[in-house]
Amino acid sequence: MRRLFWLSVGAGAGVYVSHRVRRRVERFARSWSPEGVAARAVSTGQGASERLRHFVSDVRTEMRAREEELREAVRMDQAPPDAELPARRRVLKARYTIIDNDTADNDKDGH
Repeated sequence: MRRLFWLSVGAGAGVYVSHRVRRRVERFARSWSPEGVAARAVSTGQGASERLRHFVSDVRTEMRAREEELREAVRMDQAPPDAELPARRRVLKARYTIIDNDTADNDKDGH
């Protein structure tokens, strides 16, 4: 009786293991078939496009925030300085930077 019990346990385990192995082999073969590779490529491409959309959105948000920081640092959103400066000075409107005319005339290389 004991031998019959262990024989049936061994046969049941063998059937179970062979069934699981067969399912895994079929799944592996299906995933590497042309249809499986194409389906995986499509799903990967769709996931990549979604990640790319999120990345672009994050970049735009951070770009706007950084631009505001730079505008504040350069003070571009403020009114330009008064025109009541001495005659030897001029104002560059892009940055509102004051440059002496004497130093600009003396530079030969333009810097």
